[in-house]
Amino acid sequence: MRHCINCCIQLLPDEAHTQQVSCRGGPHHSRQECPMCKGENKIVFRVDGKQMNLLAVLEVRAEGNESWSGFLRFKKGKRCSLVFGLIIMTLVMASYILSGVHQELLISSPFHYGALPSNPSLMDGENPSDTKEHHHQPSVNNISYVKDDPSIKLIINSITARIEFTTRQLPDVEDLKKQELHMFSVIPHKFLPNSKSPCWYEEFTGRNTTDPYLTNSYVLYSKRFRSTFDALRKAFWGHLSHAHGKHFRLRCLPHFYIIGQPKCGTTDLYDRLRLHPEVKFSAIKEPHWWTRKRFGIVRLRDGLRDRYPVEDYLDLFDLAAHQIHQGLQASSAKEQSKMNRIIIGEASASTMWDNNAWTFFYDNSTDGEPPFLTQDFIHAFQPDAKLIIMLRDPVERLYSDYLYFASSNKSADDFHEKVTEALQLFETCVLGYSLRACVYNNTLNNAMPVRLQVGLYAVYLLDWLTVFNKEQFLILRLEDHASNVKYTMHRVFQFLSLGPLSEKQEALMTKSPASNARRPEDRNLGPMWPVTQRLLRDFYGPFNARLAQVLADEAFLWKKT
Repeated sequence: MRHCINCCIQLLPDEAHTQQVSCRGGPHHSRQECPMCKGENKIVFRVDGKQMNLLAVLEVRAEGNESWSGFLRFKKGKRCSLVFGLIIMTLVMASYILSGVHQELLISSPFHYGALPSNPSLMDGENPSDTKEHHHQPSVNNISYVKDDPSIKLIINSITARIEFTTRQLPDVEDLKKQELHMFSVIPHKFLPNSKSPCWYEEFTGRNTTDPYLTNSYVLYSKRFRSTFDALRKAFWGHLSHAHGKHFRLRCLPHFYIIGQPKCGTTDLYDRLRLHPEVKFSAIKEPHWWTRKRFGIVRLRDGLRDRYPVEDYLDLFDLAAHQIHQGLQASSAKEQSKMNRIIIGEASASTMWDNNAWTFFYDNSTDGEPPFLTQDFIHAFQPDAKLIIMLRDPVERLYSDYLYFASSNKSADDFHEKVTEALQLFETCVLGYSLRACVYNNTLNNAMPVRLQVGLYAVYLLDWLTVFNKEQFLILRLEDHASNVKYTMHRVFQFLSLGPLSEKQEALMTKSPASNARRPEDRNLGPMWPVTQRLLRDFYGPFNARLAQVLADEAFLWKKT
């Protein structure tokens, strides 16, 4: 006697067990038609509310009582069929449980989410050969990201429709003075005429036993700077000028600033440029004084500390000031000429874009826009300052920034999620405020899980161009610097009017390996998802177009990087 045993098994996401309904049983079972089977010979699985059908008709020869001995008397082929069916069932169940975090099946189903590609790198009719560079991609489906793509594109369209580059209203110098009375009382309006860097002599009222750096905030708040200031102390007393029974020290500000952007090669440019004998940088590579320390910000999440006075910032240039002082005091014209060629630089990559502190200190803002920006104060003292900017493809910059600053759980998946969240937050802002108000919005910038705003180069550059002339800027691309270091450095030498180098000096400067390159563990994570890259290209596209227009250089479109 032959019987057909069919089972309808339903896997529910919120249940940890399997429900079985008998559709046809042996002679001792009542006949009941399964509502899911509807009399058909099939096994029905239900995963995430979607139906999957697996045909599993097992013919069993019944001899007397159905017992385990009956299983042993199956024909070999029937036993294999049963085992295969059970294996398939087990794999489906295991894949559902193991991938529950992302709600994706490790065994793809043609019924799951429709006919979508299983790899997000193959979308919109792409050829697989076009994505060979993404061989590091994990093999999971990431279907959730494909699902998000249309909605995120709508968000980007909403943002780009509201992009408007407006000219900011410049503050009066008197308003700047009211905000920084002490700074304006320390820095003079005129500098020494025979120094390329803006320098002046200031009376030192301390005794010869006085520690000139005793109260310097950079020393107090950071142990790693203490050895630097030990060297400054040893050199300090030998570089004072004496007149009429008084002591004078030479104070200097930078002749040029490398103002941005982070993760765009500023550290590499700094390391190479400081090898030039005529260039002297601050004792600390990135003081971040103009943007953070003068407001008492060390880490914004840690709250505000005591504000760093301008004297603490000027201390950082004392070693350079000592050499300039030697030249000014030298008896021979040759020595004077050598020392007077020295220029001072500063390389805080936050200078161009970071104005997050304004909401804590400045009132009377217009429609959420900051009334004062960093460049307003620099220009008030140094209207002839030279400014160097290193930029890179903002899409790649953001991923590099994420890999560098993220502390844990770094992956292309996590980056995609953070990007989509940041885009949603940015759209929420531009729906109610101007583009500039959102770019400089401290609350928004702290809420976004990735620093999306740093790549909006056009917004920052246009605001800097409201106070400085275009000729005062040298704007470089990291892509060009990486491909031809020698050419980039020659452009910098020419911009800063530096003297030529010997062949040996130039070889040392241009052939050394890149500084601050991506860490090996970050390189092993591979590139971002192509779908993430496309979304970011759509977002940054209008800003790149405006930047290329201002600079009259299509290379800043980053169509080919």
